[in-house]
Amino acid sequence: MTSRLRTFATLTLVALTLAACKSAPVTGRKQLMLVSEDSAIASSASAYVQMLGPYAKEGKLDNDPAVSARIVTITERLIPHAIAYRPETASWAWSVKVIDDPKTVNAWCMAGGKMAFYTGLIVALKPSDDEIAQVMGHEIAHALAKHQAEKMSTAMATQVGAGIVGLVIGSKYGGAAASAAVGAAAVAVTLPNSRTAESEADRIGIELAAKAGYAPQAAVTLWEKMGKLSGGKGKGDFMSTHPAPEKRQAALQALVPQMMPFYESKDPRPVFKMKPQPLTTAK
Repeated sequence: MTSRLRTFATLTLVALTLAACKSAPVTGRKQLMLVSEDSAIASSASAYVQMLGPYAKEGKLDNDPAVSARIVTITERLIPHAIAYRPETASWAWSVKVIDDPKTVNAWCMAGGKMAFYTGLIVALKPSDDEIAQVMGHEIAHALAKHQAEKMSTAMATQVGAGIVGLVIGSKYGGAAASAAVGAAAVAVTLPNSRTAESEADRIGIELAAKAGYAPQAAVTLWEKMGKLSGGKGKGDFMSTHPAPEKRQAALQALVPQMMPFYESKDPRPVFKMKPQPLTTAK
């Protein structure tokens, strides 16, 4: 990149940064949004295929019908309440894939509702359905609050990814920019979340789960198990991307009484039936 082009890109980034602070859906918090949610969703669709493709080739994707059915059933009960938060998400191509990887304790949800759940969570934590609902509710909450697009935007603004600056320059780099966007989407789900983002996802996720009929107290027991697994040092796949400050369990415990009316409600519990999406055609 020439000096002139580098200067242009830097000035463009500064201008975009000043203009791109927007209010987050659900929370209303101001977010840096250099990457639009639509762009994050499009990039995530391709990143999803790239990330899960190797597992599919090895026969490690949705290879246990009982486990897959369990995760899908729980997730399909959560999605209607996500849509209630943001009605436009009804058009998302919601999808969850179970990855047979006993050593990886992780789960994530990309922009647009593309999700993954690793069997290591079941092996290491032996979670109840209520605890799995807290995991998936928390991950869905990250997507609802546009946290992936926010992390991609932060990476662009700070030039964390060398190729991401190509997105700003536009058509001059063409396919390279698109490739960088897909890479940024994949990296974004592996980057640590800020404490602010984690607090938002905790608050939204526990409510999604309660409204779906899953016990709010499970949010506390889930993080107790996570803490024991990591030795209280925040290590491991899930713990590295979801840092657990000392006060997190206390904050979740304080939310439980507020969530109980949702959990105890006698209102119908709707279910969102996800359409089967072969990985090669996920969009």
